[in-house]
Amino acid sequence: MSRRVGLEASHSAAEAARMADVDFIAAYPITPQTHIPERLAEMVADGELTAAYIPVESEHSALSACLGAAAVGARTFTATAGPGLEYMHNVLYVASSMRLPVVMTVANRALSAPLSIWGDHSDAMAVRDTGWIQVFCQSSQEAFDMTLWAFRVGEDSRVLLPVMVHFDGFHLTHVTEPVILPEQEEVDRFLPRFQYPFALDPDKPMTHGAFGPPDIYSEAKIAQEVAFRKSKAVIIQGFKEFGDIFGRYYQPVEPYRIQRAKTLLLTMGSFSETAKVAIDAKKDKGESVGLINLRLWRPFPFEELRQAVKNAETLIVFDRCISFGGPVGPVASEIRSALYNEEERPRIVSFVGGLGGRDMSVKDFEYIIDRGREIAEKGSKELFETVGIRGEITGIRG
Repeated sequence: MSRRVGLEASHSAAEAARMADVDFIAAYPITPQTHIPERLAEMVADGELTAAYIPVESEHSALSACLGAAAVGARTFTATAGPGLEYMHNVLYVASSMRLPVVMTVANRALSAPLSIWGDHSDAMAVRDTGWIQVFCQSSQEAFDMTLWAFRVGEDSRVLLPVMVHFDGFHLTHVTEPVILPEQEEVDRFLPRFQYPFALDPDKPMTHGAFGPPDIYSEAKIAQEVAFRKSKAVIIQGFKEFGDIFGRYYQPVEPYRIQRAKTLLLTMGSFSETAKVAIDAKKDKGESVGLINLRLWRPFPFEELRQAVKNAETLIVFDRCISFGGPVGPVASEIRSALYNEEERPRIVSFVGGLGGRDMSVKDFEYIIDRGREIAEKGSKELFETVGIRGEITGIRG
């Protein structure tokens, strides 16, 4: 029987790694993900988990160690946050291009300066193009589920790609919520033992990540891109298989009360749950609104997004990151590219807020909906607007 317990997202991710029976953990503590390696260290020390646990001297070293472990066929896990994710930036490309299915949970954290240990999505947006499958979680339950799912998808022989599981620093990492933990036999049925088809073997030597001169580099990168896009089918299959076993079904793009809605709000991460309350309040007043939670960030779910918004007149995109000097927030920019059409429908309105861990209330999201519709109706020239910012500046013009 599954059991219902109270867990913060950090401990949920650690429980998923334990139940996945990981072979190798590279650990470097950085706020707000420190509880993840701490809990795993306790599990290894107490005999709950048999794994090689390697405390390293930096995040760059953490992911580098994971590459070596994954290359010999070990089920490999690590975690990081904010500046730590950026410190390992170069190694992120190596993991994906060498097709090493490392699973890494990222407790999303704002980037300096000024120094912030609190959450937003600036770290995630900075690693958008590193070739990792990336998903965003709304809750501690999803932190468990998506970490387990990440091993299933990344290790599939048709994929063999690293996976990042994103959840918001402090808003999820340090908040205890109810989580349903499955039986180990259910996990074992969902997640087979990892059999890496290209594992390093001293008796059969091969080269990984060799020097690539100009006459082969382009072909190698295009082949990587083709494989990355093909992973989408396995991602969808993984969501279905997870639901069939555990009873919780996920989608790349998750609609909430969008039927006949003319205005849609798009969010990512833990703030999606707050935004749902604002949608409920608007619906109770008879307003034609709905919500889209964007779960799958890479590979980008083009078709699912287009299907979700096809009947909307206005799409309001909420970003927790600034694209400095850019036209709109980074997620809004992706949405515009994905939905480009000559009729300019739906009209896309970009908002930026929740930076550096600043809270967003239900009333804030109600304001975004009201103001977003006003901008769309008036054809305002602002590139994007901010919410919750003290002072006179709210709209940013080109």
